[in-house]
Amino acid sequence: MIKSMTGYGRKTVAGEQLKVTVEIKSVNHRFLDFSPKVPRAFLYMEDLMKKKVAEYIHRGHIDLFINIEGNNALNKKLRVEDDLLGQYIDALHSLKTKHELTGDISIDMVTKLEDIFSIVESDDPSPEIESAVLTALEEALQTVVSMRSAEGEKLDSDLRKRLESLSVLIDEVESRRFQVIDEHKEKIISRIQETMKDQFEYDDQRLLQEVALLAERGDITEEIVRFRSHLKQFQSTIESHGAVGRTLDFIVQEFHREINTIGSKSNDPFLSNNVVKLKSEIEKMKEQIQNIE
Repeated sequence: MIKSMTGYGRKTVAGEQLKVTVEIKSVNHRFLDFSPKVPRAFLYMEDLMKKKVAEYIHRGHIDLFINIEGNNALNKKLRVEDDLLGQYIDALHSLKTKHELTGDISIDMVTKLEDIFSIVESDDPSPEIESAVLTALEEALQTVVSMRSAEGEKLDSDLRKRLESLSVLIDEVESRRFQVIDEHKEKIISRIQETMKDQFEYDDQRLLQEVALLAERGDITEEIVRFRSHLKQFQSTIESHGAVGRTLDFIVQEFHREINTIGSKSNDPFLSNNVVKLKSEIEKMKEQIQNIE
């Protein structure tokens, strides 16, 4: 069963003093594009999380968000830049002396200085947090896959209907093929008779040969055979497993190629009308396929 590339999953794992929430958003992309937005302390887990994502998802742009709450969840610490503070104080003293300024450097003044204080996270999260993150990640991925599968069922149903429509239209094109040849013959005879009137007697055998050559140049049998082959390939592809979106996109391009050739070979209004209908269906299929994994 085909899958959509659009999905969403959110899972929270909570303990006594800890709550980990993992949120995943999935949208269209040519390849698997993993974009984690996690606390700095968890950057070392990025490769592990990417491998876990790849177990469930083969194609799409994946945004991953991790939020951690709880007492000392990430062992946050206050960092004071002593060296930078010393430079500030030395500079202030120098300015005071140089410009004969009054007043003392107060703690209130120090707290307003830029880049002196910062809060940093520990580079060593506890095993409990790591376990909670991986558990929440896996369960969120399962939700994403479930949503992508549900959307894939809708895409599958739509594509099968359009596939049937293509099959009916190409049958109509083929049924018209021989009639078009006969009409070509009648037009040629009519034009000859109109031009030469009663002064010309045509050789029926020669005329049939000329019509046969004309029909050969405009014959669409090969295109119809190839088009039907592509229909079968498309059918078998959507019934297979794994990421098939790019394969389906290639087959749709082949649909276009054959129909364009049929259109270029035909001057018949009926065939031209069916070519337009075929192109319309194919274009709609192409739009749907852009969202298939």
